[in-house]
Amino acid sequence: MASSKSAPPTGDGDTPRAGGKTKSASPASRFFLIAGLSALGLAVGGVLLVVFGLAMAYPNLPELDTLTDYRPKMPLRIFSADNVLIGEFGEERRNLVRIKDIPDVMKRAVLAIEDDRFYEHGGVDYTGILRAAVHNATGGAKQGASTITQQVARNFFLSSEQTIKRKVYEMLLAWKIEKNLSKDQILEVYMNQIYLGQRAYGFSSAAQIYFGKNIRDISVAEAAMLAGLPKAPSAYNPVVNPKRARTRQQYILTRMHSLGYISDLQYEEARAEPLKVKTDSSEFGVHAEYVAEMARQLVYEQFKEDTYTRGLNVFTTITKADQDAAYLALRRGVMDYERRHPYRGPEAYIDIPAKKEDADDAIETELADHPDSDDIIAAIVLQATPQLIVAVTASGEEIRISGAGLAMGRAWLSDKAAPNKRIRRGAVVRVMREEKDWELTQMPQIESAFVAASTEDGAIKAMVGGFDYNRNKFNHVTQAWRQPGSSFKPFIYSASLERGLSPSTIINDAPISFDAGQTGGQAWEPKNYDGKYDGPMTMRRGLTKSKNMISIRILHKIGAKYGQEYTTRFGFDADKNPPYLTLALGAGNVTPLQMAGAYAVFANGGYKVSPYLIAKVTDADGKILSQATPDKAGDEKNRVIDERNAFLMDSMLKDVVRFGTATKALALKRPDISGKTGTTNDSIDAWFAGYQPKLVGVAWIGYDQPRNLGNRETGGGLALPIWINYMQKALKNIPIEERAVPEGVMLVGDEYYYAENPPGTGVHNIDGANQGTPAEEKAKDAVKNELF
Repeated sequence: MASSKSAPPTGDGDTPRAGGKTKSASPASRFFLIAGLSALGLAVGGVLLVVFGLAMAYPNLPELDTLTDYRPKMPLRIFSADNVLIGEFGEERRNLVRIKDIPDVMKRAVLAIEDDRFYEHGGVDYTGILRAAVHNATGGAKQGASTITQQVARNFFLSSEQTIKRKVYEMLLAWKIEKNLSKDQILEVYMNQIYLGQRAYGFSSAAQIYFGKNIRDISVAEAAMLAGLPKAPSAYNPVVNPKRARTRQQYILTRMHSLGYISDLQYEEARAEPLKVKTDSSEFGVHAEYVAEMARQLVYEQFKEDTYTRGLNVFTTITKADQDAAYLALRRGVMDYERRHPYRGPEAYIDIPAKKEDADDAIETELADHPDSDDIIAAIVLQATPQLIVAVTASGEEIRISGAGLAMGRAWLSDKAAPNKRIRRGAVVRVMREEKDWELTQMPQIESAFVAASTEDGAIKAMVGGFDYNRNKFNHVTQAWRQPGSSFKPFIYSASLERGLSPSTIINDAPISFDAGQTGGQAWEPKNYDGKYDGPMTMRRGLTKSKNMISIRILHKIGAKYGQEYTTRFGFDADKNPPYLTLALGAGNVTPLQMAGAYAVFANGGYKVSPYLIAKVTDADGKILSQATPDKAGDEKNRVIDERNAFLMDSMLKDVVRFGTATKALALKRPDISGKTGTTNDSIDAWFAGYQPKLVGVAWIGYDQPRNLGNRETGGGLALPIWINYMQKALKNIPIEERAVPEGVMLVGDEYYYAENPPGTGVHNIDGANQGTPAEEKAKDAVKNELF
């Protein structure tokens, strides 16, 4: 007999019917079945809807031209002639670098913290999403799951809003990017585009800004520090938040080690490596701020707003060695002046709280208002006695000043000193380190300028427009119109050689006076600087001793109008140098840059070369966009004075160095240097302009608001030392050059003459100074004997 299997009991207790047939499903079963099918249908429909939506959205995604033809905003970069970066301008500081040039250690550090499965996923890391979801659900620190490709999509095409729509578009874009770019191309774009704080975009720029290094040279520890920046550039900035940055760096090193990117030894060494982070992100390898700014202005005139975004590279004519020498020489000259003059007292005072934490905060806040000027450091006095000052700097270093280091402010350490000038606890002072010892000093109020250029084509080799660019951005080399004083006299002497005078012409060094009509103003009774008068002397000796009376009589003889017109040959502006007799003493106005170009004419044999700063400009790919074509010495179309005139002037200017007001320059131990000091009336401006046949240099010192420099301050004591200290380095490997006597010049006795104006001809004397020196009379007789 057939038997049947028993079925599970139904919900209503019915038994199976005969023949194995059961009753229809209960209403509950039908409900769950329908609900399940409905849910399945909705799910399928949802999926189809999502697929349809994605299919509709995908073709509308933005084009990837900005990625496939990646051209990021690139800053303007200024370089020295020897390829040292001296300036950078633009909102985004970026240095585009190809993936092959990015060191593996940098790439691995980024992958370790941002996307270690980058080379495995297709743009969206589902494993990473699941891992992050589990981690976040269990209450750990919130993790993200965006891949590097998604970050690229977001940075280029999307906003940073936290919405599902944006996230969906981000994923779609990531897929599209992965289809059109290789993994290396994506990583290259990411590592050049990402913002890393301090206006740095990309890891190459960040390496330079934070560590002063080329990205090729960074260590494992430095790479880990940089790799920590993308997540939060402000929070993990090693300049602003060094502790937090260090913590993240250590975590990244651990990740690199656990992923096998670095060895055990590399890991331990990197963890222990002390990092030297540049605290001044704008600091470059050379102090050429005035050069960089001048170059920026010149380039902007040509390229306008494109200047700051298309990656222009500007190569200047300066060299690092020359610029360093000029900067240090100028700073030293100015600080030597400060040491000779009275201390003006502390810059400010604060009340230092008793509690150490409060005291540290107060000191830090106050010193932030007194930024350092290179080696001139601001400090707050903690303790002061006539024998000792204890002070603290912004870095927290506690320093002690005693002995000779107190010399400048010793009088202000006394209890009898005026309360508003006394050096006491809470005073803000300036200090400098001299070798191992500290000394009290002060920020100078005086300004200075120095420029050096090639005499062959005018290429500027060094330019320092002021003592400290961050304090005063006015470029005194190009913008300061100052009276040149006696340094202008050689141009009047040069003019006189074309009017029949010679170095042997006898001129009377005696008092002279002029009425208002002759001077263009009021009656004038000029004096020599020292108030002494030596009677008749040669024109050569008059220049050597910088005798005012000699220069005035020369200009009076040749005519002030002719003198003015003649000096324009050297590049001076006629309207800045009126045709009055005061022109003989340099009472007009010139710039140090003009003086450099003018003295180069004497140095190169009579050719006008215009000082220039920019050698060439290239685009980001190195294509030359513009290149300098300077006027050159030796090209006769650039000749402005007779070669013989330049030779005679050079001869007289050599005597200024050998026997006159510039004898300090003999310290260079070179017979091929020439120049002239300049000190204006009332010692307001101090100058020295001088040259070696291939290099001209001009130094100036004065106050921005003209005032007396000190009764004993002269161009020879102030400006000349700056020139000497520069030339000691600039001429170190330059051979001594002996100047050939040009055709048409004759040597009679110890003096040179134009061949057509031998002794006894031309202008022999001025203002009745008939009798020459015994040597001159002897030379004249010798020529007569030869001729007759």
